[in-house]
Amino acid sequence: MLSDAATLLQHPARAVAAFNVITLEFAEGIVRGAEAAGLPVLLSVSHNAVRFHGALAPIAAGCRALAEAASVPVGLHLDHCEDAALVLESARLGFGSAMFDASTLPYDQNVAETARVTAAAHELGLWVEAELGEIGGKDGAHAPGVRTDPAEAAAFVAATGVDGLAVAVGTSHAMTERTTVPDTALIAALAAAVPVPLVLHGSSGVADDAIRAAIAAGIRKVNVGTQVSAAYSSALEAGLVARRGADPRAALAAARDDIASTVERLLGVISRGTP
Repeated sequence: MLSDAATLLQHPARAVAAFNVITLEFAEGIVRGAEAAGLPVLLSVSHNAVRFHGALAPIAAGCRALAEAASVPVGLHLDHCEDAALVLESARLGFGSAMFDASTLPYDQNVAETARVTAAAHELGLWVEAELGEIGGKDGAHAPGVRTDPAEAAAFVAATGVDGLAVAVGTSHAMTERTTVPDTALIAALAAAVPVPLVLHGSSGVADDAIRAAIAAGIRKVNVGTQVSAAYSSALEAGLVARRGADPRAALAAARDDIASTVERLLGVISRGTP
């Protein structure tokens, strides 16, 4: 059933997982994993994925059809979008939430642009996430040692009107080893200072216990990308090598199944808070 981030984030103590979608097989695997877990999920299409496809509409149509047919609540989320027009287009294509990412701009420009886009997006019923600082792994401010200041975060949310905030608490994008430990004391301070849900990016580099600790400290949305991509890529590579020159559907199905099992397990950690 098609849902949205605002609805899924209403639970006061439970986090919602958002998994990156690159191709339709990703979306199918994520939904199957969510159905197996019996838990809600967000299908997260990044601006980079839109660039890969050349347009948002085709992958959006597939994701929306899967969400509408699902037996659990499934929301559509546009992630790390730097294009205001694309944020607004996502609302017209059935997305319930979007992250407008102006984090590479100077603070004052980030505030002004985010406030402008948020106001327009709210008119279309879109839940808006923004970022203060830039998540690590992309030469940004979430590099080691960089942290979001609680007072600045509170001022940013008040000035922009955003509905959710991605914060710098020590995580980094694109990590293949789960060795990062988020700063839970900072998360708790941010949760006390900021009146909107906090979002953890770069969670693929965080072990299960540390994810649970981050949620207990106040994280309410957890983004997962690299773990899902790694599961898909490994299974796909093995399947294609085994069936060199043959119909790729068996390899694609195996890759989709690995996404489903990865999602089912991680939803148990993120949405239930259990291993």
